[in-house]
Amino acid sequence: MSLVAFNPLEHRGIPLDDQLRNWAQLDVAPVDPDHSDPYTRCRIITMNGIEVEAIMFSHHFNRVCPDTEVKQQLASVRYIEAQQQKVVNWLLPGQASVLETTLAYEQVAVDLTGWVARMEPDPYLKQAYNFGLLEDFDHLYRYANLYELIEHRKAEKIVDQLTEVMPGRPGYQQHRDPVDNVREPYDREAAAPISKLHALTIMSAEQQTMNFYMNVGPMYMEPIARQLYQEIGLVEEEHVTHYESLVDPGETWWERLVNHEYNECYLYYSFMQTETDPRVKGIWELHLNMELEHLRIACDLMRRHDGRDPESVLAPALPEPVTFEPNKQLVRELLATQIDWTTLGTGYVQEAHQRFEEYQDKINAERGAQETVIDDHRDKFGDEYRLETEGPHPVQRLRDKPAT
Repeated sequence: MSLVAFNPLEHRGIPLDDQLRNWAQLDVAPVDPDHSDPYTRCRIITMNGIEVEAIMFSHHFNRVCPDTEVKQQLASVRYIEAQQQKVVNWLLPGQASVLETTLAYEQVAVDLTGWVARMEPDPYLKQAYNFGLLEDFDHLYRYANLYELIEHRKAEKIVDQLTEVMPGRPGYQQHRDPVDNVREPYDREAAAPISKLHALTIMSAEQQTMNFYMNVGPMYMEPIARQLYQEIGLVEEEHVTHYESLVDPGETWWERLVNHEYNECYLYYSFMQTETDPRVKGIWELHLNMELEHLRIACDLMRRHDGRDPESVLAPALPEPVTFEPNKQLVRELLATQIDWTTLGTGYVQEAHQRFEEYQDKINAERGAQETVIDDHRDKFGDEYRLETEGPHPVQRLRDKPAT
């Protein structure tokens, strides 16, 4: 832990009445896509997903809450959250193509999930992150090949040398019977506070990726692009089911509310510590000071309506900051040991089983776009696009075949 751990429960933020921003304040300049740190873009994408989840959770809460005063309080905070989401998401550069933003989304999925998997203390939760990581890693590879195929550019323009690009769990193996996407939840009474934050963070990030692909996929004219977004978009739906089922459904609405607000404080604080762009760092700091007040309000609501002290479910201080950094060694270890894994019920197996094979036979009756995009790239360029900075692929059969 840090020498002086930051406890958001001990800090007062900006009063809610002072948080409303006018149009000029909301009109933030985007980052420079050619000169900004790729991980700055990853932090932007992550916080957009976190804010979208906060907004949608509050809307769902609003729909089941009978108390008008509480609904008004939720609405007041939610509008500020919506302003935060606009500022964060509008930091993305308009001149970046949808596919370039997609590559950044998958870089988030790889390196955020990789960091969480390394830090997660619960073995079952860690396995859940490792499992999904290998599929998002493969998505990065598929989209990178599409990027060169239709935009004639290479993915290192986006991911730099921070994240490798090569096959993960093969695309056709990522489609499972939906019943096998449901995991066991953590126990809200026994789980470490960091485990709850991890689950909420990855669920939010994957949910936003699912939403993004649902909306942008049909905007392409190229058939292979439309098909690839459709196929990977369905895998992202599986991932949201996978991750959201880790959260204990026994948590009350009030408990979930304080967990959401605490997690926002945690991530804004984390990114404030690690941000390399001074202007963006200032936005993370401003939003942290807003979220401290949102957390205070949520804690008051929990005390009044749930009859419990928020300190009983929250960490006494923020864990070590979430950090975007390369996870190449972890990914290579998982590729070497878990690439053939699938799920059975709420567990994992290395061998295909009857339900998995029957589902595969139906959905893969026609060759999927995740395979076709590689075929098309090979047809056009003579090989496939990869970025292997640490040597050949750890799985022999997945090593790139030289062009003939």
